[in-house]
Amino acid sequence: MYWLLSIAVLIGVLATAEDMWRRQISNTITVGAFALGLVAQTALYGLKGLGSALGGTAAGFLVFLIFFLLGGMGGGDIKLMAGFGAVIGLGRIVPAAVMTAIAGALFALGYLLVRKIRGKSKDTDKAAEPEAIPYAPAISLGVLLSFAAG
Repeated sequence: MYWLLSIAVLIGVLATAEDMWRRQISNTITVGAFALGLVAQTALYGLKGLGSALGGTAAGFLVFLIFFLLGGMGGGDIKLMAGFGAVIGLGRIVPAAVMTAIAGALFALGYLLVRKIRGKSKDTDKAAEPEAIPYAPAISLGVLLSFAAG
């Protein structure tokens, strides 16, 4: 369990930093999460762990696919959740997704509150573009909270 938590923290820090800085999550991070998850789950739990990692990957991908199809989430966010699914396994991915949704809602409310306090942007070009809130921090927090939940 310690190894899985350590991998989740590492992936979360890297993905959050990149998403905050570049507003993207690279395939290197998401594929790395998937690979580390498969190796760690298999090393710790054998074939059962491999199955859990693959199931967690599929569930992590599918759980956010609808939001991607509706245009509310980027592809990197879905791939990150799929990568985390390999790390945390099938049994922990649904609670992680629920906690991610709660964290994401709270982050969005905080963002809107800060934006309201600061006042609206006077840059008309940027005002016409829809704003995207980096979602990797919410995904990472949701995954980490899933370890505390059980």
